[in-house]
Amino acid sequence: MLEAVRPTALEWARRRRAERDARRVEAAGARALTRLDHLGPAWHVVDWPRNDAPVVLDVEGRARDERAGFLAIGPSGIFAVTVADHGRARVMIAGDVVQINGKRPAYFAEARRDAKRASKALTAAVGMTVPVTPVLTFVGSGQISVYGLPKDCLVATHRELDRLLVAGGQKITPATAEKLSRVARHPSTWLNAPYRSAANYRWYEEGRTAADKKGSRR
Repeated sequence: MLEAVRPTALEWARRRRAERDARRVEAAGARALTRLDHLGPAWHVVDWPRNDAPVVLDVEGRARDERAGFLAIGPSGIFAVTVADHGRARVMIAGDVVQINGKRPAYFAEARRDAKRASKALTAAVGMTVPVTPVLTFVGSGQISVYGLPKDCLVATHRELDRLLVAGGQKITPATAEKLSRVARHPSTWLNAPYRSAANYRWYEEGRTAADKKGSRR
């Protein structure tokens, strides 16, 4: 019986490597999160279920997710932050193309997809359009060369993440950001279930005065 359930040497090695890779991805996400501590209490970080993250197969055919991610919500808006760990490898960016160690992972396409999914879920929960900006953040010590920035997706190293998020100015009030963070933390938001208490939030258009819309009493 013991021999029947005992993993082979190859299975054991794959399991250890998967655990090591999971710790590496988690550590990369944590390094990016530390930069957001500088933003103050008006900003909120939400760990959201990225259940439809693409499955990546390594050379051994093992499935894993190579990225970490979270939502950052603050006065500048809502950002779906995707964290990619490139270690000591050089990263070359040319528009929508990312090249690392001769490979071209679809990081920008995946970041846009995550932001679109988050926007769709939050919009359904709130009852009005909630824009979510995709952000790709690189964690590592290798050189990053940029020959052209992508469209509709922000990109930065983890050391620049806090400055990148606040660069957009104030689009919503801290009170609205706090309310939206509560919506994002509610499990039903990601199950497309109604979330009535999320109503009456206001997103501000350019050129308008930023003021929350007061809820009507019943």
